[in-house]
Amino acid sequence: MMNSGGQRMVPISVMIFTLNEAANLPSCLASLEWCSEIIVVDSFSSDATPQICAAHGIRFFQNRFEGFGSQRNWALEHTHPAHAWILILDADERVPPELARELAEVAMSAPSDVAAFRVRRRFYMWGRWLRHSSLYPTWVVRFIRAGQVHYEDRGHAETQIVQGRIADLQHDLLDENLKGIDEWFERQNRYSSKDAEFEFANASTGARIHELFSSEPLVRRAAIKRIAARLPARGLAYFLYSYLWRGGFLDGRDGFAFCRMRALYQSQVALKLYDLRRRCTQVQPGSRGPS
Repeated sequence: MMNSGGQRMVPISVMIFTLNEAANLPSCLASLEWCSEIIVVDSFSSDATPQICAAHGIRFFQNRFEGFGSQRNWALEHTHPAHAWILILDADERVPPELARELAEVAMSAPSDVAAFRVRRRFYMWGRWLRHSSLYPTWVVRFIRAGQVHYEDRGHAETQIVQGRIADLQHDLLDENLKGIDEWFERQNRYSSKDAEFEFANASTGARIHELFSSEPLVRRAAIKRIAARLPARGLAYFLYSYLWRGGFLDGRDGFAFCRMRALYQSQVALKLYDLRRRCTQVQPGSRGPS
């Protein structure tokens, strides 16, 4: 299959998840001219997202959003991707040419026991890569073999159950949200509620210290999050960790601002978790309190 420029298109299905992504979607689509199928799964956008997809001839589906994991499962089960390898993207992410070439190569040559690939995500804000303050490298499983990956919701995010081995990609995925800081805070407010509810429901799950030393980066990350959730003043702890220990100060004023933003998020989660606990234990109106 050839694209409009006469180049051979790669037999990979790309699946993009959207909600009011008219600002981000054009850049994402421009980075995907090499692939032979693009599927958009939309959560009933009210902006021009559907029109952008129609103009590009993209396979477009809509489903009510309940969680990132459940939305991914719905898409894999109902959109019938044409190819064995599927790249999972958010609309604010872009695939640079070197990653596109690597994806084409591994889709053709991956060993049969490999069911998914991890990729490093490179986070941009204010037009620059925040290498240190974004805690790079963070790994995400995004390139999957059809039928061998299932997702589970975990707070605002998701985790995946992979039937097979997970390998690593060498080149980075780019992440740059173009909607501005107001939308960022609106999104973080929703996400922090989900994370607080998840932590409240899983309060009995103990921290597994040995997982901090796992060879799997995703296991280490989950262990760090469980331990951090139990820290007093976790917003301050996160700021000290990201700005000083992980070198966020090397990103200059932008790094200082971003570390503060992420620390505020951790404080939001902690306060919402506190609220859930207090509402669960408070004396109900009309009930008899202590004498």
